[in-house]
Amino acid sequence: MIRYAVLTLIALVMAFPFYWMITSGLKTNDEIFRMPPTLWPEHLLWNNYVDAWHAAPFARYMLNSMFVGAAIALLQVINSSMMAYALTHMQFRLKGLFTGVVLLGYMIPSTAVYLPSYLVLSKLHLLDSYSGLILSNCVSVFSIFLIRQAFLQISHELVEAGQLDGASHFRILWTMLVPLARPTFAVMILITFIEQYNNYFWPMLITKSPDLQLVSAGLRSFFVEGGAYGLKWPQIMAASAFTIAPLLVLFLFTQKTIMQSVNMSAGISK
Repeated sequence: MIRYAVLTLIALVMAFPFYWMITSGLKTNDEIFRMPPTLWPEHLLWNNYVDAWHAAPFARYMLNSMFVGAAIALLQVINSSMMAYALTHMQFRLKGLFTGVVLLGYMIPSTAVYLPSYLVLSKLHLLDSYSGLILSNCVSVFSIFLIRQAFLQISHELVEAGQLDGASHFRILWTMLVPLARPTFAVMILITFIEQYNNYFWPMLITKSPDLQLVSAGLRSFFVEGGAYGLKWPQIMAASAFTIAPLLVLFLFTQKTIMQSVNMSAGISK
């Protein structure tokens, strides 16, 4: 009972910022800054959500973020799967050194490669485009590492059996290894999608068109350029609430698979 009570308390603490954000979107400015704070609005001002939705093209921002996030997640699944398969179940010279070099890239801060990446995209004429946003993020060292760890848990004898039956590397990868590591792929897709959906600095750096803005940049435009910052906190809270709604829905649909991945990892560690 003590364990469940502690876990319940932790869950409530983690959920409280979401509750405060959603309910603050239904309050007035005075209620938000009232001391002591009010946990529930005196009157439910649903117009705050309607006003925030119509104050900026949030539908376009959210569709942009979902499209870019889904495309990047799909490309990372393909790239990370093939790279992880090569690093775990293929034999070639200097394999260990190559693996170390790839994983060493995880230690390099992303901001350190912004300038060379920007110059490359400029030479390829991919600035201010969906192609530039997607291609510049289609490879992730973290995703490679995560899938590599999952493939290491799959017996190499299974791969050898597939090769003896005449299966190609691509068939072994996509029909044998990927289904066995499905929970890990689900977690990787979820992490990648959330990261790209919330990405701010890099998209702001390489895109200038308002039609290409992602959610984070769109919120900033609403806060600053629209004059909402410091003046319209209920609308700010409302906009923040409905822009994270796709992420909450995604988590609800994938939480079972995520828990399977956690249980599988716990079983392996034991």
